[in-house]
Amino acid sequence: MPKPPTTGPLGFLPLGVGDAFSSQHYASSLLVGFEGEWLLIDCPHPIRKMLHEACSTAGWKLDLDVVRSVVLTHLHADHCSGVEGFLYFHHFALQSKPTLIAHPDVAARLWSGHLAAGMDAVMDTKDMSVRPHTLEDFASLLPISEEREVTVGPFSIACRKTLHTVPTTALRIRAGDRCLGYSADTSFDPSLIAWLSEADLFVHETNLGIHTDYEQLRRLPASLRGKMRLIHYPDFFDLDASQIEPLRQGRWYPV
Repeated sequence: MPKPPTTGPLGFLPLGVGDAFSSQHYASSLLVGFEGEWLLIDCPHPIRKMLHEACSTAGWKLDLDVVRSVVLTHLHADHCSGVEGFLYFHHFALQSKPTLIAHPDVAARLWSGHLAAGMDAVMDTKDMSVRPHTLEDFASLLPISEEREVTVGPFSIACRKTLHTVPTTALRIRAGDRCLGYSADTSFDPSLIAWLSEADLFVHETNLGIHTDYEQLRRLPASLRGKMRLIHYPDFFDLDASQIEPLRQGRWYPV
């Protein structure tokens, strides 16, 4: 069985490539890697199964113990529904406290509006007492800023707001001498695409409604389309006919 890359350039493994309604794909999430260190972009449910299946497709063997940092682009469930399970697995199975990375506008309701309902009380199995918990009991929270990059392990992360219904951030992630861009969910925004195009390779969503229509991306200059990969596409999207390469679950992409 081949081992995950521990040398070479920055790269990523798609754990999911679909949208919230997909019956064919897991929801969109990337495992970004550089020299044996890993950073997860978004955390849908069931994240451990997603990781297992993508790694099996790649011929690897990895588990959540290697994923100690997660950057959350926004709080729609198809991007963050796996955070509770991820944190509980680290808390109970690994006795570790991972890092959650998010813009303050994204993090503002992460606990009160998303996680607290299932995590604000934990029962002690010895005496069956229930003790209150907060996010700090499970994770360290690292804010990212539009003003400057933040560093997590070998990764430097920059962010920018997108056009979406809830606070959402696109990302540029640097490690070594390479840079990966990630649009997150967004309506078509030429200024965002220009920002992302400063990366060596960038991943852009495509879907209906409030998202970015494929035809808008298809009309971009070839120089942009050549360094763009597609994610978050609907089940009916014609992968083989696309003039922009769509990502596939479980395939390793060097940047």
